Amino acid sequence: MLTYPEIDPVIFSIGFLKIRWYGLMYVVGFVFAWWLARRRARESWSIIKPAQVDDLLFYGMLGVIVGGRVGYVFVYGFDQLMSDPLYLVRITEGGMSFHGGLAGVMLAMWAYARRLGVRVWGVLDFVAPITPLGLFFGRIGNFINGELWGKPTDVPWGFNVNGVVLHPSMLYEALLEGLVLFLILWSFSGKERPYMSVSGLFLLLYGVFRFVVEFVRVPDSHLGYLAMDWLTLAMDWLTMGQILSIPMIVFGAILIFLAYRPRSRSLEGRA
Repeated sequence: MLTYPEIDPVIFSIGFLKIRWYGLMYVVGFVFAWWLARRRARESWSIIKPAQVDDLLFYGMLGVIVGGRVGYVFVYGFDQLMSDPLYLVRITEGGMSFHGGLAGVMLAMWAYARRLGVRVWGVLDFVAPITPLGLFFGRIGNFINGELWGKPTDVPWGFNVNGVVLHPSMLYEALLEGLVLFLILWSFSGKERPYMSVSGLFLLLYGVFRFVVEFVRVPDSHLGYLAMDWLTLAMDWLTMGQILSIPMIVFGAILIFLAYRPRSRSLEGRA
């Protein structure tokens, strides 16, 4: 059993301005994304060139922040939004959704690809391998904030939180959705691949990793487990995170299938 260190989420404050570890983790994630993107953009076959990386990251940041917040509020905090519409813009109160952030990034990359006049999937394939490290640092921020704990457990790596030993589910996600996913995607995308294949692998693996971790992660208290009845099969263990991950798994598998069909193997147009 491990003891949770109880880290102050605020690094320091100057008057009303508070610098938080969680926000710093986002900054660190974007710095790593910029560095990795610059490295990958030097490859001769890269659709994104080094001079275009700064604009790409700017679009990505907007997609993450706007999409993550809007996704969280509409999926997890809709009741609060109905009672207080300004809740949407009060990001200091927390609440960012990965699935919303993903949708935001995809829309932002679509807009950026249109601006460059290149294939959208080419841009998404470029971005997919650099995304997991941002997820890693985001989950470390969750750990520092003491949020997203898992179920009670007796495993030796469980953390004692207020007298109860809990699964560190945010660290499981940091490992699987962050480091492991990054290593797989960075290696896989190290050479030319068919369009959609890298994005498909990202969606498939993230969906699987998130679906599995949700079995030990405690769902949001106001949502709980979502009882569903499909073909008389009662399922009262599903979480919102799992429901949102199922389309990712299916769509990711479809993209990989389409990418590796014989007629889809042409890499024509990749700069």
